[in-house]
Amino acid sequence: MSKQNKTEHITHYNKYKSLFKRAAITSVAFSTLMLGTASAESNISTVYHIYIDGNRIGTVDNIKLVDQVIDKKIESIKKDYSDLSLTADDLSVIQEQVFRANANNAKTIQKLESEVHIVAKATALSIDGKPVAYLKNKEAAEDALKLLKLKYVKVEELTALEARAKSDTPLPALKEGQSRILDVAINQNVSLSEEEILPNEILTPVDTVKLLQKGTLEEKKYKVKEGDVLGAIAIAHGLSTKQLLELNPQLTEESVLQIDQEVNVTAYKPLLTVTVKKEESKKETIAYKTEVKEDSNMYKGDNKVTQEGQEGEKVVNYNVELVNGQVSKRTATSENIIKEPVNHVVVKGTKVVPSRGTGSLSWPAVGGYISSKQGYRWGRLHKGIDIARPSNHTIKAADNGTVIFAGYDGSFGNKIMIDHNNGIVTLYAHMSSLDVHSGQTVSQGQAIGVMGATGNSTGVHLHFEVYKNGSLQNPLSYLR
Repeated sequence: MSKQNKTEHITHYNKYKSLFKRAAITSVAFSTLMLGTASAESNISTVYHIYIDGNRIGTVDNIKLVDQVIDKKIESIKKDYSDLSLTADDLSVIQEQVFRANANNAKTIQKLESEVHIVAKATALSIDGKPVAYLKNKEAAEDALKLLKLKYVKVEELTALEARAKSDTPLPALKEGQSRILDVAINQNVSLSEEEILPNEILTPVDTVKLLQKGTLEEKKYKVKEGDVLGAIAIAHGLSTKQLLELNPQLTEESVLQIDQEVNVTAYKPLLTVTVKKEESKKETIAYKTEVKEDSNMYKGDNKVTQEGQEGEKVVNYNVELVNGQVSKRTATSENIIKEPVNHVVVKGTKVVPSRGTGSLSWPAVGGYISSKQGYRWGRLHKGIDIARPSNHTIKAADNGTVIFAGYDGSFGNKIMIDHNNGIVTLYAHMSSLDVHSGQTVSQGQAIGVMGATGNSTGVHLHFEVYKNGSLQNPLSYLR
């Protein structure tokens, strides 16, 4: 080949590479048998062997035919990918000068059209060396990583953090209720590199963030705890009950779960995790303590509050770490009490109520008079005495003892019976309400109910009876 012909050949392929932005398109000139005569040199033809990814496609005698195929394919998709740099994928051309051209243009071009792919220059976003997404350029990839961080911090917080990174000014102390971001970091090893990829595989920054957040399916097991049901387990792991059953074919909706039984809750695991470190100052309440004091003058079971409790207040500064928005660590760094709590004070009685009576019965009402004595009236025995018109309607135990009945009893209405554990039993009837219960120990003079007119009664009064060793007694013989 003459020096002039070789120069023209190189110029032609520089134009070819520029047209398709392909550094991979190469041309190799094969040596030819040099004939000593001008007539022999004039019979030499040039052919072009076409390869894709190292595989031979065919041979043409006109390189412009290849140009036209590539041009046509690029033109057909250019409108959808106008912002991408498009080129042919792994196309190589080897030039050879021969005496007899053995090209097959039609077959080669047909095969080229079906096998050549148009690719775009893109930026691969890789995690730990493995590509997971492709974007149109480095700027788009960096935008995606920033958008991912903005899923967990506000724009102004990230802007302030970036500004502080360029400044040597010390951070001011936080005020109550304030917080600030100290660091936002992606935990995995992320790298960016130039790649060539099919244009339809290139993602926008927004779609890349969705992919990074959703991640891939990862098998996960959950151990059943007491009270767990399928529906609650499904909701807790972002699944429907149907999906949970599909993951666990051995289960049905009627299955009874056993404690510590393992359930498959396979879920998506994000491809990237973002750790946000922040500090915050918060006002918090300080719970008051309850202080119990004992009083031997008060009966056991009686309590009274002598001082109401009041919560205190404090301002606490925290360092907080969040992974994908969930708190993973919280450490208190300082605490300032601005209001001390006030104890809640309760006085508790310790005096034991004697269950045995004194034998002397006290008046069971607050004042009042005997409106009807024991004896026969209207042809029937009136077994007790009636007390009416008291100063207030409180009914009191006539002596120490144990309540053996407290409830409604026919003509008596609301009735209480107290066994004084010395052979004496007292009965209180027609009360509007009861303040004690069966089995309760009461002391002499303790309020046990309210005077009323329940049962067979002609008005508000207390019907009071006394028994000794099971025999009816006259109450007036025992009352003092």
